[in-house]
Amino acid sequence: MDEEKSSWKEKNDSVVLTVSEDKHKRVFWSGKVDFVLACIGNAVGLGNIWRFPYLCYKNGGGAFLIPYFIMTVCGGLPIMLLEIGLGQYMSRGGLKCWVICPLFQGIGISTLVITFLGSICYIVILAWGLYYLYMSMRSILPWSVCTNEWNTDRCASSREELYARLCLGNSSFNSSINIGELMNNVTHKEALLYIGNQNFSTTNCSVNNLNPVDPAVEFWENQVIQISNGIEDGGGIVPHLAICLLVMWVVVYFCVWRGVKWSGKVVYFTATFPYVILLILLVRGVTLPGAAKGIEYFLKPDFTRLKDGQVWMDGGSQVFFSAAVAIGAMITLGSYNMFNTDFYKCTLVVAAVNSGTSILGGFVVFSVLGFMAHQQNVDIDQVAESGLTATRTCVYSLSEGYFSDASTSALGNSFLLYVIFDRDRQSGSDKFYDTIELMIGYRIPRLFHYCWRYITPVLTAGIFVFELVTFKPLKYNNVYEYPPWAQCFGLMLALVSMCCIPVYVIFKLLFLKGSFRERLKESIKPQLTRKQLCKEWMIRDESLMMQENHF
Repeated sequence: MDEEKSSWKEKNDSVVLTVSEDKHKRVFWSGKVDFVLACIGNAVGLGNIWRFPYLCYKNGGGAFLIPYFIMTVCGGLPIMLLEIGLGQYMSRGGLKCWVICPLFQGIGISTLVITFLGSICYIVILAWGLYYLYMSMRSILPWSVCTNEWNTDRCASSREELYARLCLGNSSFNSSINIGELMNNVTHKEALLYIGNQNFSTTNCSVNNLNPVDPAVEFWENQVIQISNGIEDGGGIVPHLAICLLVMWVVVYFCVWRGVKWSGKVVYFTATFPYVILLILLVRGVTLPGAAKGIEYFLKPDFTRLKDGQVWMDGGSQVFFSAAVAIGAMITLGSYNMFNTDFYKCTLVVAAVNSGTSILGGFVVFSVLGFMAHQQNVDIDQVAESGLTATRTCVYSLSEGYFSDASTSALGNSFLLYVIFDRDRQSGSDKFYDTIELMIGYRIPRLFHYCWRYITPVLTAGIFVFELVTFKPLKYNNVYEYPPWAQCFGLMLALVSMCCIPVYVIFKLLFLKGSFRERLKESIKPQLTRKQLCKEWMIRDESLMMQENHF
């Protein structure tokens, strides 16, 4: 028998495993801290800071935390553990790790497509953030006043300010007057006296049926993205965004250009600095007038909403979206671990930080919304509806566009090891349990066995089907509905990655020789190295023990 390559055979001579020497050289993390921070930086993002608070507000406030944490324990955490463990066990990234079952290598291609499309979208959001950072260096924040060239006559922070703008005429507004500050420093009665002292007739002036547009919204729509009338009108290249986009691509390049050793140090800043900003915003937010009502609105539970299936589906989608599972990233990060790294404890830390960040983001967002409601003298649901919807569009469009991919891939991942190792005497989840013990030296809680084998696949499949059944055309600001061709284009982007899995299966089986049964058995044969073999497998099967004696 060849010294570098051998096969394990069952009594019916069907090849079930190929073993070879490990000649693969791979760079590893400098330590556990690098790995944990990289996973946190990958998982924590816009889904935690904005999408979670919105869904919590939408689905019963504090009551939403119940389905959210249930879905985290039964769905997000098991899949994250599965992916990190698979990457560490195979010591391969999200694309090449699927030699553990060559038939399913289409999953690796699928996650690569998802990552590619997602990166293109997210770097645009980073470009927006860079532009906001640049504009924030001005002495007067451009989104705090209505005296900019892109502002319209409806620009105002409150109805009182809008009344003053439309009813006073041009003499009451000039570049040296911030009417927002003026109206905040006087009572409504004093404002009316101020208006009455002007040489203008305000008898027929009324803004009761006209809603003000916050200057922050106009800065976003009229200056930053320069929104057009519809997707049919592209509007051309926005110069300042093009420059910011170029800068962000350069920054990303220098974050990864020297490999994991360099990026492992970069995450010390990229994964921690956002928390510094969040804590600063939290301290500032909770000290603002009206913040308490905003936080109360965020946490006040409406348990009657738990009867609605949509609440549970939103909880599941939020978990998978914010945990960044089923896109291959966690597999790749895990693959840079040493073979005996205790990734189980690290995964628990990452999951806890991810959920904690979502709750922290909720406090930050709703403390500010409470202040905005107090400032505008309106109910918080009015502020939340307009403010959340405007910003949510960018994030939610991404999640809707890629959620089908993530759910399908997660479902495939959950079933994968069961399909690969499933034999008459031992299930795939049991064998993956053995591999985890081989790596970390102890058995993890049995709950994960039941999640991998039963609970998680049912959850992911249920969420996926529910999303298909309840699918509705995407709208911008709940007003503009995208035309059919745009909806089809979005679905096509989702299908591009999803189709990679069945297409690869078909081509894999077509190019192998032998009967269909023989090709199928050959295509699911794991390709492992000697260090990946568990003694428990040989103890349970005498034929494998005999084969081991030949090594």
